[in-house]
Amino acid sequence: VEVDASCIWRWVQAYAPELNRRCRPHLKPTNKSYRIDETYIKVRGHWTYLYRAVDKGGRTVDFLLSERRDVAAAKRFFYNAIRHHGMPRVITLDAYAASHRAIRELKSEGSMSRRVRIRSSKYLNNIVEQDHRRIKQRIVPMLGFKRFDTATITISGIELAEKIKKAQFKIGKLMS
Repeated sequence: VEVDASCIWRWVQAYAPELNRRCRPHLKPTNKSYRIDETYIKVRGHWTYLYRAVDKGGRTVDFLLSERRDVAAAKRFFYNAIRHHGMPRVITLDAYAASHRAIRELKSEGSMSRRVRIRSSKYLNNIVEQDHRRIKQRIVPMLGFKRFDTATITISGIELAEKIKKAQFKIGKLMS
């Protein structure tokens, strides 16, 4: 069967959001020690920021594509990760000040527990840095994206495929 690349792209755009919505309840619980980092993705010729979190074991926790790398984007990312995966025990960040400030603000607002430990270590974040490689391997040949919303959907499809490769789903519930 021959399938054109544009056909595959249309399938990703049409089905990735629905697959993510249906698969999310079947994810295995993540370890409560998160490593968080951001990387750059080109959208419409401009660099955008892909916030990503993986747990101590390398399982993907969450991601967020943002046009800006600031406190508001970091807060939005942390809020979504907590909403979908629960409160972490430890968060490991790099030295970027906006992420640290976002966590301080979330703790003062009461959106994040004050007992969450924050640490800054570039060596402990090697897990997430290596995990960026998987995403970049799929995105770099595309030479960037033309629209922000299609970039978000495509990245969510790539993240879903990587979660399947990492065996992050409770297979028993999917088979019944």
